Amino acid sequence: MRARILDFVQTLRARGGVDVSVAESLDALVAVAAVGVEREAMREALAAALVKHEADRPAFDRLFDEAFPLAAGAEEGRRRRRGRGAGGGTVPAGTGRGAGEDGRSRARDERAERAEHTERTGRRDMWSARGEVPGAADAAPRAGRAARARRLLALPFHEFTSRDVEEARELVRALSARLRGRLVRRERRARRGRVDFRRTIRHSISSGGVPVRPRFRARRPGRPDLVALCDISGSVAAASELLLGLIAPAADCFGRVHLFAYVDRLCPVSIEHGHVAPGGPLDLHARSDFGRVLAELWEGRRAILTGSALLLVLGDARNNRLPPRADLLRAVAGRVQRIVWLVPEPRARWDTGDSVLRLYAPACEAVVECIDLGAMVRAVRETLQMPARGRVALPLGHP
Repeated sequence: MRARILDFVQTLRARGGVDVSVAESLDALVAVAAVGVEREAMREALAAALVKHEADRPAFDRLFDEAFPLAAGAEEGRRRRRGRGAGGGTVPAGTGRGAGEDGRSRARDERAERAEHTERTGRRDMWSARGEVPGAADAAPRAGRAARARRLLALPFHEFTSRDVEEARELVRALSARLRGRLVRRERRARRGRVDFRRTIRHSISSGGVPVRPRFRARRPGRPDLVALCDISGSVAAASELLLGLIAPAADCFGRVHLFAYVDRLCPVSIEHGHVAPGGPLDLHARSDFGRVLAELWEGRRAILTGSALLLVLGDARNNRLPPRADLLRAVAGRVQRIVWLVPEPRARWDTGDSVLRLYAPACEAVVECIDLGAMVRAVRETLQMPARGRVALPLGHP
């Protein structure tokens, strides 16, 4: 019976979509041991141990009926025994006809149970012979999705196809939810403050050394601002779109969030249904000019560059031989908390051709190589989880 219950738990996970932990599986075994193997009592005991949401009960009942089918002969024998007991006319053992009927009833019950066991064993043998496992049809798609996600995380951006971009959008939705959860938990801890161990021990002297009232360190300042500049020209477009989709859902974890896309001009954007929605004119066929973008940011939107703002730049710093404006980026660095530049190109291609990354890098606190989605997620997570104030060096390296 133990093996059947554990098989049933596996079926619930694979085919019913019910999340069952190891502790709940052990609770189920204890519950069945307590109530016995009478079918309906066992059903309710397993349901109490395994079903956490009422919406999962239909799937539980359906899979329970499959795992523990009701044998017709066994049920008929049970009804006959209950009928004899209810009438009060039980026949004493050893009295001719009554003893024979009772023996034949028990024999029928045993045959029915053996038939049920044989059918179940034969079905299991058939699955083994075919190389199949119950629930494998549902487990296989999940394993395929996990493998696909791992592939997308490690696939370089320049190898993305249109299908890869569509699948990566779905993956970014899940990753952004995890990132937002991390930021929310961090903010909750920051509001409460960290325990100051020395002050707590010092103030516990008045209570005999028992730390009745913990003392906390000073709370961190309020939420920082986030300003993102993303190059959406050429092969960088896919990386920029995924970066915007990654950080946009975490907007409520910051004081203010300003998202911009650019080719040769600055354009405010938003994320709608997983796609970039520009809030102004944006010429995708123009020649990249980050110097002009910096001039527009400095002259027209200087108010958003505050001391609590994190400036996140994604681009390859290729300027088509146009004048770079490293002086403006240095001026911006003097106003904001920090600048982090994500480069969706291999380090070997930095400062080659028309790239002027070496001119912009000194104004940045970190310049990070992000040639695939996995590296981008790690860089964004480390960047956004840095302290709200104070110039703390990122362990991500410079060119």
